[in-house]
Amino acid sequence: MNRRQLFSVTFFSILLLLIWQLAVILSPFFYPIMWAVILAATFYPLHMKLLHALGGRRQLGAVIMTLMVMAIAVLPAVYLIFLGINEAVQAYEIGRQWFREGRLQDIGTAISQLPLIGSMIQDLFHRVVLSNRGQLESAFLEGGKVVSTFLLSQGADLAKNAFLFVTDFLVMVFTLFFLFRDGDRLYQGLYKAIPLDPDHKAKIFQRMNGTIGAVVQGTLLTALAQGIAAGLAYWALGIPFSIFLGALSAVLSLLPFGGTALVWIPVAICLFITGAIMKGFIMIGIGGGLVGLLDNLLQPFLIGTQARLPMLFLFFASLGGLASFGLIGLFLGPIILAVLLETFRIYQEEFQEQPSELLVK
Repeated sequence: MNRRQLFSVTFFSILLLLIWQLAVILSPFFYPIMWAVILAATFYPLHMKLLHALGGRRQLGAVIMTLMVMAIAVLPAVYLIFLGINEAVQAYEIGRQWFREGRLQDIGTAISQLPLIGSMIQDLFHRVVLSNRGQLESAFLEGGKVVSTFLLSQGADLAKNAFLFVTDFLVMVFTLFFLFRDGDRLYQGLYKAIPLDPDHKAKIFQRMNGTIGAVVQGTLLTALAQGIAAGLAYWALGIPFSIFLGALSAVLSLLPFGGTALVWIPVAICLFITGAIMKGFIMIGIGGGLVGLLDNLLQPFLIGTQARLPMLFLFFASLGGLASFGLIGLFLGPIILAVLLETFRIYQEEFQEQPSELLVK
């Protein structure tokens, strides 16, 4: 090893060590930083149009875009939280009044009207539920006290979690502002620093940028469409708290398993046991038909087609990302998959005489 090689090995060893130490330092802020990166990449085309309209004033453009993104992404979430708390309290009050009026017996009568399986379920309901009616009513009526006691006992942990949430939110906003203001410079600096062939580097970054847009837009648009369709169905069927249930359906539609069915199936069951048999079947038809169709057709088209990802691997990348990183993994999983597939395609072109079509379109 000559002096030049020794210098190179030493230099890159120190560089990798410093990068690793920086990653350790920034690891507590990984999630808010990644959310800021995804949001900045998603709204970057709009930011460029705004920057052009403002005559290139980066500081003002970054402020406006940050406030705009927060209004689009944060205000609906805050509204949903307050709406959920308010309607949960109302639902508890309705349920407590329902129990006090002794209407538990009415459920058995409604169940008996179900076709084919009504008598069997009614017998099971009498043996399991009505035989313990007093205990169930007491447990429900005391439920508010139990929840209040639990919240009081967990006050320190709740305060800590609230502090961490606020901290992460501020870090995300702070990062988002600087990404809008200096993001293109940071991007170009990172792009030039990566020691790859220019053509290969361009393909990988193009694939990554396209996947980010396709995943974010496809996921959010599909969730919004499902939430609106489900919410309109709840409202048309006269189901209480239809706005909240529609918003909850949109949020749960992000999950690879269950999705909106975690909402509309319990709603359909409630309709059946309260005697609204026809409405229950309509709810199943809309939930399994229209809402499910939106998920099965719209999301694969928006993500799989635009991002050019095989559906099987897209499914496992989303599911694995959710398990590994939480909600943000729904976006990180497909992005990592897209970069891997593009890298694999480059490997095929460079090192295989007859590239196969395995994994890569």
